[in-house]
Amino acid sequence: MPKVLISDSMDPKAAEIFRANGVDVDEKPGLSKDELKAIIGEYDGLAIRSATKVTPDVLEAATNLKVIGRAGIGVDNVDIPAASAKGVVVMNTPFGNSITTAEHAIALMFALARELPAADASTQAGKWEKNRFMGVELTSKTLGLIGAGNIGSIVAERALGLRMKVVAYDPFLTPDRAVDLGIEKVSLDELLARADFITLHTPLTDQTRNILSRENLAKTKRGVRIINCARGGLIDEEALKDALESGQIAGAALDVFSEEPAKQSPLFGTPGFVATPHLGASTTEAQVNVAIQVAEQMSEYLTRGGVTNALNMPSLSAEEAPKLRPYMELAEKLGSLVGQLEGRRVTGIAIEVEGAAATLNQKPITGAVLAGLMRTYSDTVNMVNAPFLAKERGLDVREVRHDREGDYHTLVRVTVTTNDGERSVAGTLFGNSAPRLIDMFGIKVEAELEGEMIYLVNEDSPGFIGRLGTELGEAGVNIGTFNLGRRAAGEEAVALVSVDSHVEQDVVETLASLPGVKRVAPLHF
Repeated sequence: MPKVLISDSMDPKAAEIFRANGVDVDEKPGLSKDELKAIIGEYDGLAIRSATKVTPDVLEAATNLKVIGRAGIGVDNVDIPAASAKGVVVMNTPFGNSITTAEHAIALMFALARELPAADASTQAGKWEKNRFMGVELTSKTLGLIGAGNIGSIVAERALGLRMKVVAYDPFLTPDRAVDLGIEKVSLDELLARADFITLHTPLTDQTRNILSRENLAKTKRGVRIINCARGGLIDEEALKDALESGQIAGAALDVFSEEPAKQSPLFGTPGFVATPHLGASTTEAQVNVAIQVAEQMSEYLTRGGVTNALNMPSLSAEEAPKLRPYMELAEKLGSLVGQLEGRRVTGIAIEVEGAAATLNQKPITGAVLAGLMRTYSDTVNMVNAPFLAKERGLDVREVRHDREGDYHTLVRVTVTTNDGERSVAGTLFGNSAPRLIDMFGIKVEAELEGEMIYLVNEDSPGFIGRLGTELGEAGVNIGTFNLGRRAAGEEAVALVSVDSHVEQDVVETLASLPGVKRVAPLHF
């Protein structure tokens, strides 16, 4: 039974869902880093919120960990490259608190427009400063979205309902999607110049850090109001304070800060500034939603192989997994074959699919090929860390999908590039389930890739098979299956011999000395 640790406070429904799906679960919120490191090795999964920090040394102690599930959107507290290198899937729940966060952004926009926090404080202090608080309407104003993804698009929908005009800066926003949303895609400079309100809905990356820098704040329309419910670090807080004091910015509302918890900030006390303590996801509905979602996703992965909302590997639904499993087995064996034979000489790899394979999600097939190939470099490789290792070693990876129908109803071909040129292997599925090699470096050969095998390249000549069998017999190596192929009579031939025991180096050397033998290599699958 898979075992999961919930290390942050989470709605009780999460534990209920884990148990209902056959997953053992421990709830231990509030662990120190050392306490987490001491026990994490017992668990297959780790369910967290924002308090638990998953650092490289925590991952080093997580000897059995397969998946980390973040109940929420941001994963700043997880070292994703380190998790990928360890082969651990990292998931989040990007939709569980989307509406809640979008609504909070709209609420802060109203708060800025009508100066609600200051008006409330003034009135409760016994003052009646009706003329002091002169707000602005949202109707007919231009809202600038920096980021038009899931949450940004919900904010846009709400803003359009308020009869605002919406412009958006998002490099990933397609023109068709902008039309569907009813918004206008613009450059960042144009957004800054036109927007009456700006709200940010983008992750914190090297490209977005301080996207509202001092320079960009100076480009804004004078009197603009800015809202950030996304991530701290998107705005230069010192520069924002100066812009508020100069009147360039009429108001700013932040739910997130560059350092949290924000017990102090240069913005605190600045006129026109509104602050909330990271409340974007803080509604009863959102807390329940993200807890349910993370438990369902992790359970599906640990029990059925489904991958949803993963940040470091392709998504794979539980319905897709059974269909793809034989293709992934075939792909991994083809990758392993070329990896064992070409090894560290590989500089690039192309994965081609055709027939029935071309109708499927190709990403898991590619991941399986890379997992097989990268075992040349590491014995702890899997589909999660294989692409990471391939990138780390500078391998050029290409995917090709063919609509054509070939001699086989389905086909996967793996072509590796070395300094000596390209070499290719291909396989299919017999009965839609049994992986079978059908082409090896341009020679037709049908073979199952299983267990211990011997690969030989030789000159096709009478008596060779007999001599080979004799040498293996004298070495005490029993043959299971014998698979042969050749380019033409008397030319280069290939033998793939399945044997019942590990092939020692002295046996390899004996076979290599046989007349006509060009290459011998032991294989293991």
